[in-house]
Amino acid sequence: MEQPIFTTRAHVFQIDPTTKKNWVPASKQAVTVSYFYDSTRNSYRIISVDGSKVGVIINSTITPNMTFTKTSQKFGQWADSRANTVFGLGFASEQQLAKFAEKFQEVKEAAKLARDKSQEKMETSSNNSQESGRETPSSTQASSINGTDDEKISHGGPETAALMSENDKLKTTVEQSNTNAKKLETELQTLRDSNARLVDALTESSANVEIWKKQLNTCKEESDTLREKIAELESQCEKANVEKERNSKLTVRVQELETELQDKEQVDTQTHRITYALSHTKLLQTHTQSHMTSL
Repeated sequence: MEQPIFTTRAHVFQIDPTTKKNWVPASKQAVTVSYFYDSTRNSYRIISVDGSKVGVIINSTITPNMTFTKTSQKFGQWADSRANTVFGLGFASEQQLAKFAEKFQEVKEAAKLARDKSQEKMETSSNNSQESGRETPSSTQASSINGTDDEKISHGGPETAALMSENDKLKTTVEQSNTNAKKLETELQTLRDSNARLVDALTESSANVEIWKKQLNTCKEESDTLREKIAELESQCEKANVEKERNSKLTVRVQELETELQDKEQVDTQTHRITYALSHTKLLQTHTQSHMTSL
């Protein structure tokens, strides 16, 4: 059974098959890249599945002859002769690249140990078959031309079964990725619709903001005009107060003058009366003198 043993995220690239120099992006964004261990086959693979319609973008079985090379602080690559390509991974940090490289070396050594154990088993099995062949030469001679059923199964059976199992797993992975892609497409369409509605709302809000700005500017202009009028009215009020105060002083002065005039008129009246009395008295005196003289 195959299980993931290490997972990270990176931008996946493949070497351009034409130029063998330029990198071609295999994913539009950072995707999940995982190491898988197959306990049945005792093998290790690097697998990456894009959520879009691309599907499986990395399916590389690690062999002892592979080498992972760091070409920059955040980029590394390895060649896969079976896939006839070179894979490149761009990481977000140096730490992620370092961990992936360490895991690659660890898996590579484990693959080497697995190969050595497999060779030992094959050598042991070969020695046992040779010994049994010496004991029964007649039975093995007849079957040596086309091979026995057991030999056919031992040579072709496991590899074919493994390939079929791997193919089935890849089909399952592709089907799952297609299902996920459909879900993502639905979610993407929903997001696009929501985005369109948000854009419309934003456009409407922007138009309303422009209208509000115009209204605000109009209100500011009206406010400035009212302030000027208020200032003008306050100035006029101050002038009116000054004029009122002046009028009050003038009123008081007029009253004082009227009082003085009345007093003067009274004095003039009394003076006239006195003058009249004196004149009358003088006239009487003159008349009396004249009368006395005649006597």
